[in-house]
Amino acid sequence: MSFINTLSQPERDTLRRVVKVVHMKHYPKDFVTDYETDKMIEAIGPEVAARMIKVGIDSGINSK
Repeated sequence: MSFINTLSQPERDTLRRVVKVVHMKHYPKDFVTDYETDKMIEAIGPEVAARMIKVGIDSGINSK
């Protein structure tokens, strides 16, 4: 089981938005999907993801 399934939907949406804005800004637009974003989130791990959620919320980067 991946750790991303343990996140609430608002946390998951915020984390996806942060990864898309920060880490995937140079990727082609058709590559930036939720599936590819989730694969990148799985690669960074739960500790970094938790910090990224906190930074996203503190910075006002919300799910939509």
